[in-house]
Amino acid sequence: MVERLDAVFHALADPTRRAMVRGLADHEQTVTELAAPHPISLAAASKHIKVLERAGLVRRTVHGRRHVCRLEAAPLAEATHHLRFYEQFWTDRLDALDAFVTSRPEEPR
Repeated sequence: MVERLDAVFHALADPTRRAMVRGLADHEQTVTELAAPHPISLAAASKHIKVLERAGLVRRTVHGRRHVCRLEAAPLAEATHHLRFYEQFWTDRLDALDAFVTSRPEEPR
């Protein structure tokens, strides 16, 4: 679980890969379509996709010469679950700060 989570965060650390994942959320795309919005070669796009595949975020199928990629959302759900802990942590801290600030008497100006 931890290794897969590390791979997901590593994969999402790159803005090109994040954009690819975002594009795949709408519909499956070929490697050429995934590479098109970025100033990268097809070889570089393929390397990015391999990182996403290792993280379990993308599944690639080959139809003749076409490589079609689709999003696998389960690893994103696992990452979201992990981050929710910190969301609650900060919510609790901010609530405590708010309670502290509002409980103090106002000082005259």
